[in-house]
Amino acid sequence: MGSARVFIDGEAGTTGLQIRERLLARRDIELISLGDAERKDAGARRDALHTADVAILCLPDEAAREAAALAEGSDTKLIDASTAHRTDDGWVYGFPEFRAGQHEAVAGATRISNPGCYPTGAIAILAPLIASGLLSRDHPISINAVSGYTGGGKALIARYEAEGQSGYRPDAFWQYGLSLAHKHVPEITRWSDLSHPPIFQPAVGRFAQGMLVSVPLALWALEKRPTAAAIHETLAAQYSGSRFVRVVPLGESDGMKELDPQALNGTNMLEIFVFADDATGRAVVTARLDNLGKGASGAAVQNLNLLLGMPEDAGIEVAAAA
Repeated sequence: MGSARVFIDGEAGTTGLQIRERLLARRDIELISLGDAERKDAGARRDALHTADVAILCLPDEAAREAAALAEGSDTKLIDASTAHRTDDGWVYGFPEFRAGQHEAVAGATRISNPGCYPTGAIAILAPLIASGLLSRDHPISINAVSGYTGGGKALIARYEAEGQSGYRPDAFWQYGLSLAHKHVPEITRWSDLSHPPIFQPAVGRFAQGMLVSVPLALWALEKRPTAAAIHETLAAQYSGSRFVRVVPLGESDGMKELDPQALNGTNMLEIFVFADDATGRAVVTARLDNLGKGASGAAVQNLNLLLGMPEDAGIEVAAAA
């Protein structure tokens, strides 16, 4: 096809800015932009939404629902980067790799919910293990995760980067979501196919972007008592041939002493590591990704490419810059 018209509704936000940056240099994309005043005008937004071939919603949840309503009656396809539609049956979940047939589902969709950053890592680990039967749907799952502060959007970015100003926080590390009711829990539960919500403990570190999402597993307590090698084999089979998801060989992860959450920054890659102590039947499966890449804007551009029938990696980096 020729040039596709794309409207980023909310292009001034963190995710919107990164999507725009990835699309600006592309000759196969024509960006529709609104001025500052027009962005607050429902009529102007409706016109842009109806003119676009694809609109990407980078908005708070309620505003994303309003934008979806404004787009009704048009042929415009929507990609929603908010939490608003991530468990909605009328929207296709925009994680093409996590199960068989999802690439085709995304490519043929008219409404796509872009995954959250933490859920991308958690679901990448859990969904194949549950689908294979190595993990029971009823198994109690814990997820420990840390993200760069850009995951909190402009307000949190300002608190970390506005040194000397009100609200500045130099904390090296802090936990949140202590009520166990984090907004990502329903998404992880739904798309991993868990019977019960996991115990999800997110944290923020004093680094801008990057993310580690870890699932500890007592292999001896699982019904099938799988080995670490069986866990690794199942994950490797699911993501074999994937452009953006790599399961690190056991021989490589066995010798690792530390894991840098920032190593994939600027890319759309997700790496999965299986760390294990076979003697005691314990394992930790960890996903590493850029919370602004595969966890947000990179994933949105990947989904856009699939929707438009363009090369899946157009405009997004596979490898980190040297």
